[in-house]
Amino acid sequence: MWKSLTLFMIALAVALTAPASAPVTAQGQSMGFFVSSAGSGMGGDLGGLAGADKHCQTLAAKAGAGGRTWRAYLSTSMPDVNARDRIGTGPWHNAKGTQIASNVAELHSEKANINNDTALDEQGRPINSQGAPNRHDILTGSTVDGNAGKETCQNWTSSAGDQNAIVGHHDRLTFGKPGSPWNSAHPSKGCSQENLVATGGAGLIYCFAAK
Repeated sequence: MWKSLTLFMIALAVALTAPASAPVTAQGQSMGFFVSSAGSGMGGDLGGLAGADKHCQTLAAKAGAGGRTWRAYLSTSMPDVNARDRIGTGPWHNAKGTQIASNVAELHSEKANINNDTALDEQGRPINSQGAPNRHDILTGSTVDGNAGKETCQNWTSSAGDQNAIVGHHDRLTFGKPGSPWNSAHPSKGCSQENLVATGGAGLIYCFAAK
């Protein structure tokens, strides 16, 4: 009896001290992708890449997925850092278990499963794409293939009105066919929060689990 009780207590202690892991969805997949439910509040000033990564990590932790290493899908210029090189190798699933892409190549192809139904926030909620307010502009600073663009709000340290950033459309909404790119649709009007809102966004970013 004492031996069984001792083994039980050891097992309980291990369970209580084990690191938290990403929640498993009904489809049996850990969340590895989300659109941030909020931005920095300072427009394109995200505190650089480090600040943006911390923002992703904080939001993921609040959703119960803090046991993974999260990276913001952002590029910088001079020095060039490519968003596609920061996010691991995949596969990535959203909070409801839907696969976004199996690898980096698929993510940057027509097979990428990013649209208004799948590009959910960390709590599994959709991002408003039309109406008031429209939040479909997502900061990336990237080209369609995920490499560094030239417009990055001074590498995510500026909220100036005379700077701008490349944004993507999480909903792929456009007036033409096929839908506009999820990661490189157009430049913002500026880098202030007001500019980003006026363009059709809110300073949101894509977050990917790199590990």
